[in-house]
Amino acid sequence: MEYMTPNFTKDMVKTHKILIPNMAVTQFRLMQAALASEGYQTEVLGNCGSEVAQLGLKYVHNDTCYPALLVIGQFLDALNSGKYDLDHTALLITQTGGGCRASNYIKLLRKALVKAGYGNIPVASLNFSGLEKDSGFQMPLTVPLLRKVIASIFYGDMLVALRSQTHAYENHRGDADAMTEKWISTIQGWIRDDKNYSAHDMKRRFYDIAADYATISITRVPKVKVGVVGEIYVKYSPLGNNDLEKFLESQDCEVNLPGLMGFVEYCVANYKLDIDLYGGNKLVAGGADAFLSWLDGIGCASYDAMRKYGFYAPGSFRELMKKPEGIISLGAKMGEGWLLTAEMIELVEGGYGNIVCAQPFGCLPNHIVGKGMINKIRALHPDANITPVDYDPSATRVNQENRIKLMLAVAREKLDQPGEVQPVTAEQLAGGAPQVETVVR
Repeated sequence: MEYMTPNFTKDMVKTHKILIPNMAVTQFRLMQAALASEGYQTEVLGNCGSEVAQLGLKYVHNDTCYPALLVIGQFLDALNSGKYDLDHTALLITQTGGGCRASNYIKLLRKALVKAGYGNIPVASLNFSGLEKDSGFQMPLTVPLLRKVIASIFYGDMLVALRSQTHAYENHRGDADAMTEKWISTIQGWIRDDKNYSAHDMKRRFYDIAADYATISITRVPKVKVGVVGEIYVKYSPLGNNDLEKFLESQDCEVNLPGLMGFVEYCVANYKLDIDLYGGNKLVAGGADAFLSWLDGIGCASYDAMRKYGFYAPGSFRELMKKPEGIISLGAKMGEGWLLTAEMIELVEGGYGNIVCAQPFGCLPNHIVGKGMINKIRALHPDANITPVDYDPSATRVNQENRIKLMLAVAREKLDQPGEVQPVTAEQLAGGAPQVETVVR
């Protein structure tokens, strides 16, 4: 049986509110302003809780990947809430177009809507792969909108990083959050007023933002530093990871959540990598490479601004691409692919050797490039303290947090008794490294 919902048409842009599932909270709040500046009435959903997962489980088969179940459950919970005019509400869902099953979420969503009695709700697809050509919706990705979305991600990534590095050490509780809210409001205003979203303007404003966070009164004391990696949805979404970032902060940790722009650059880089590996249009490869260099230049400017004011910042994306050499091929690009492995190495080398690798049920690629790479990374970096945590409908929050607490116990023991470890070389690893022991001097 074919489950269909109405097509979303251009006329509905003026009459319908578009609901968007939440993921990277700060970045999405800024992107909402970008969409509003182009005439779209949108709302990023914030409804969370176990009831969302249970509702998704009611209408989605439990063999489906966990992010799909949560996104659909969040939509249905919002429609059930009574907050929206159901005759003037639409849903927006992204499609990657790659090997990820996320490309098929839209079919599952339409089926769930019909079964739940919401067969009148239009579903719009946001994709850049030519999928759902007959859905009736083609978001006009104008140059200004694209630039505003890119600026939203860069600014959002920076705010998240600066907040994390000040929140853990602030002398007056709440200063970092207040500073972040101030800058979110400021940047939203810039985007609505069509300013400060060009590369030139961003590179100047990065220094203003970093300088402002540097005024927060902090006391730096040794703390456990934890990095978070994983499948893109459960990595960022408080709904998907049971508020992992807040839990880690409640355990007195400094949290490092790699930026969302890294995933965007990873997708751009893969255009050229595909052509290098399998052949194709060299002009497309050259265009993708030039676009990547442009993005990387903006990213490096933000990192330079952070370092100038005493904050930690990672290396460039080009440098990140070199991290997995000898561990995993850049041709491994299903799910988060080589990026997930590279981010773990970046975190370990940057002083965030305690890592939570968030893995959703049903995401086989990320189990391979995440959990499957842990032993190789530990061979190169014996001090790495990496814990994979599974997120699925049957996994309890208590069990997840207890697993993380065990990792933190090991981290605190190392913090109290720092030592020097002897890593193996990439050459030894490539040749089959022997069992490595941690050596403390």
